[in-house]
Amino acid sequence: MKEITVLLTASGAPGTAALVRALRENGERDLRVVGTDMAELSIGRHLCDAFHTTPAGTDSGFADALIDICARERVDAVIPQSSYELHALAEAKERFGETQVLVSSPDAVSRSNDKAETYAFLDDIGVRGPKWRRARGGGETAEAARELGYPDKDVAFKPLVSSGSRGFRIVSASADRHRQLFENRPGVAEAVRLEELVDLLGDDRSEVLVMELATGPERTVDGIASGGRIVLGHPKTREAMRAGLAMYFQTLDDPALMETAARIAAELSLEHFFNIQLVGDAVIEINPRISTIVYQEDLNLPYLGVKHALGEIDDDELAAYAERVRPTRKALRYFDQVEWDE
Repeated sequence: MKEITVLLTASGAPGTAALVRALRENGERDLRVVGTDMAELSIGRHLCDAFHTTPAGTDSGFADALIDICARERVDAVIPQSSYELHALAEAKERFGETQVLVSSPDAVSRSNDKAETYAFLDDIGVRGPKWRRARGGGETAEAARELGYPDKDVAFKPLVSSGSRGFRIVSASADRHRQLFENRPGVAEAVRLEELVDLLGDDRSEVLVMELATGPERTVDGIASGGRIVLGHPKTREAMRAGLAMYFQTLDDPALMETAARIAAELSLEHFFNIQLVGDAVIEINPRISTIVYQEDLNLPYLGVKHALGEIDDDELAAYAERVRPTRKALRYFDQVEWDE
């Protein structure tokens, strides 16, 4: 088979090392990986065959920069790893020529990235999500928290658009700042009292979400969609959190969870990679991009997604891999490092 070139955006992301390894160790062909990132100090610089810095995904020049890199590197497929890049790529998808950009429509991206739109969408289709309120400034935030049961119940606070738990806070009347000072590691999402949050927000008119604090085990559904149909996918647990990132996963056999994911995928007409995250029975995130994958030696989801996007396998051939999913499969993330001289 002929060599292909795959571009990974946000190649400083925590899942990059495993993703690059999986793409290269596909068992069929030589595969060249081009990494991009807004930061020069990115692990993609060391792991990929070529590396380029780009503007941030929200910068007006991001799509043009990526189109130029794809032309120079003769890229066959682009796999975006950051939620912040998806809208620009979805809008510019047709400008990439023969390069396949593995992203859903602008509408699907908008309704997934904006959490208020996500929760309104879930309400509309009858899928359980957290109870929620939009708010601006300290006064509206306090009112929304009380409507959702504060101080008797803890609630959650987050920006409308975020990634990797950025900006997420538990709002609790029992928050103990003294204990957090002495016991919490840096980077741990701390609980705050409503009075502290209101003081921090002041008159800031940035729109935020105040939500029911969903509780229970964390699970996700990872997969590949085509025309809103989940062609291949499976659920997994999401456990052992560290600095907002899950570090341990186990594949599940859960038809009900797959049915929920299928309903969401169909309503949004999702394409290519997606990840749907639940806490307890509430859907809290829809990510129309690749996320952390549980790999098997006979089930390489990223490589299969690339082949499908390039037209080398059709929906039925991809769906046939579902019988290989092993619910006994586990994955443990860990830290590593590289060294170099300049």
